[in-house]
Order: sequence, then C-alpha cells, then structure tokens
Amino acid sequence: MKASLLLLLLCGVSADNLHEELNVCGCSDADGEFVVTLDGEILWFADFANNKGVEPQPDFITHLPFSEGSFERAQVSLDICKQNLNTSQQAMKDLPLVSEAPSLLLVYSRDEVVLGEKNTLICHVTGFYPAPVTVRWTRNGERVSPGGLTSSPFPNKDGSFQQTSHLEFTPQKGDIYNCIVEHRPTKALQSDMWEIEAKQPGIGPAVFCGVGLIVGLVGVATGTFFLIKGSQCS
Repeated sequence: MKASLLLLLLCGVSADNLHEELNVCGCSDADGEFVVTLDGEILWFADFANNKGVEPQPDFITHLPFSEGSFERAQVSLDICKQNLNTSQQAMKDLPLVSEAPSLLLVYSRDEVVLGEKNTLICHVTGFYPAPVTVRWTRNGERVSPGGLTSSPFPNKDGSFQQTSHLEFTPQKGDIYNCIVEHRPTKALQSDMWEIEAKQPGIGPAVFCGVGLIVGLVGVATGTFFLIKGSQCS
C-alpha cells in the first residue's frame, strides 16, 4: 500500500533572548495549514476551508496586528507546499507510513463555570501522527451544531502533532458534553466526557446571613422580655 505523506515547512523563524516567533506551513493529500505562533501559543492561522485568517486568542488579550494580504500569502505558501509534497510522494512512494494514535485527550472549561453564563469548552488532543484529527462535540448524546472551531495541527518537539477545539456554550444543570476525536490513519476513535458541576451564585451566603440575623433578633427580644419581667417582680 502506498504511503500518504505530510509535509511541514518552517516558513520563517524570528527570535530574541525572550521570545520566539514561528511560522509553520504544512500540507497533506487532504488538508493544509499555515500557523503563526509566539512562544508556542497560536496567534493566527489560515482557515483554508472558509478562505479567511483566524485569531483564536481571547478578546481580553492585546492582539498583534497582521497586515492585509496575510491570508493570500498563506495560500501561496500552501500551493508551494503541495507542489513539494507531490515531488516527495513520487520519490518516497514505496516507503511505509508509521502512524500513532493520540496519546492524550483532555476537556476543560476556559473560565469558572456559572450556570446560565456563557463560557467556552476546550478539547485538547495531542501525540498523534500524521495530522490532522477530526473533532466533533455532543451534548447529552446529541451532536452539537455548529460543532465548534478546531485549530490547524501544530507540531510537537517529538514530531507528533496537537490540535485544539473550542466550543462556546451556556452551562445548564445536568448537561453532559463529549469531545469525540477521530484519527483516520490509525482508525482510532476516542472521547472525553465533561459534566457540568456548578452552584447557583449568591444563594448560600444570603440564606446563612438571613438566618443569623433572625436568630440575633430573637435573642434580643428574649433578653428584653426577661429584663422587663424582672423589673416587675422587684
């Protein structure tokens, strides 16, 4: 069986004593990516399926400006990558492909969970080769549509890959979410469950303080009664 290849190119690296910026361009028979990172954090990536650039960082972080035409330059890099991939496939067509299923799948919330307040679920999968994986979300067993935003594959130091999917949601009591990950080269299908555990804000302390106030008033009233009663007896 002929091997399916993934080609990665370091499009550009800049570094100083404190920070490292890395541009990664990659392609396969079925997919492609262009990612800009700073110290391992994704700042920008090209969404080739929707023909646009995406900044996945949250709004409260100061975003670095990207010049107009960034997506078009990423598309040119992808076209060059696919040409090089085709050349490599012809030269390595008889070599077998070693595949690795994801080694870690983890689901967690971006912020502290409060019922009824919007939040984001994050599904992080890493340790797989080759890229990419397919990620889908379910809520109480039903598929969530739209199914969240999944980043392009990002290389690990050991040659494997990682990807992250973000799902915006509003926590409701009893809801159970699943992140389901499929790695087609190894036919691996994995999932991780996340169940909402949150308290209604503000009810406990208010009730406790109210009960304390009532007990205090009862104590004052009782003391006043006995004080008046003692005065009458004398």
